[in-house]
Amino acid sequence: MDKTFKEIMGSYPTGVSIVTTMIDSKPVGLTVNSFASVSINPLLVSWCIDKKSNSLKAFLHSDKFAVNILSGHQKEECFIFANSTESDRFSKVSWTKSSNHLPILEGVFAVLECKKFQEVDAGDHFILIGEIIDLQRTENKPMFYYQKQVSVVPV
Repeated sequence: MDKTFKEIMGSYPTGVSIVTTMIDSKPVGLTVNSFASVSINPLLVSWCIDKKSNSLKAFLHSDKFAVNILSGHQKEECFIFANSTESDRFSKVSWTKSSNHLPILEGVFAVLECKKFQEVDAGDHFILIGEIIDLQRTENKPMFYYQKQVSVVPV
């Protein structure tokens, strides 16, 4: 059943994001495709992190995070942040620190900066819900994930 579930979910197109935060003045981030909107009032979004993730501690101890929604040309960034053995991800990408002291990747489709609203323990993951405190959008086209491939959203 696990294999069929993974095949089904891998065949459901999703966006691709890199969620970032700062811990002890160091940037931390990872690639996620579990990002979703939750509420309009207040503006809430959610994403999931595996309890075995090397980044888990940082996100559980941080009170803010940024969802960097990747643009279609950011395949390299997607895979750098998806690689759990990559220790210095931020040295391989262009980024800046926002006025909210969060790492923001350059060239993304959009960025949603959030303060942590709630953590939910859910099976082998935590669901992190954030309230949006700032957002930006570019004219870039977003990336999507479908059947183990990342592409530009066709529009």
